Amino acid sequence: MCVPIKMPLHVETVVLLSKGMVDSRKVKVDFSLEDMDLSEFKGKATYEQIKTYVLEQTGLKVSSLYIAQIKKKCGLDVGENFNLPKSENARQPQCTQQKEEAIMQAFKHFGIV
Repeated sequence: MCVPIKMPLHVETVVLLSKGMVDSRKVKVDFSLEDMDLSEFKGKATYEQIKTYVLEQTGLKVSSLYIAQIKKKCGLDVGENFNLPKSENARQPQCTQQKEEAIMQAFKHFGIV
């Protein structure tokens, strides 16, 4: 009897940095961001970075839900949501105008919009 084995499509890579003997267990690696093209990272702020920026600039605490609502309003990709409500008619708090303006300010600061 043949039993199919389902293997996940997962690949891990291990890189050997040094083959020689090193006096200590630490290896120092120097690199510079000067010559690197960082344009692909523009507009890639995390929700935590946005929350921190809004708190520092306005003193307002915003939730990930509010950030996602404003991203949807701007037509931006929000990604998959894993904590969906159990019922379709579940109520969600809506972002206030003041917090929406603060989040938009953060989006502009990080180059998201």
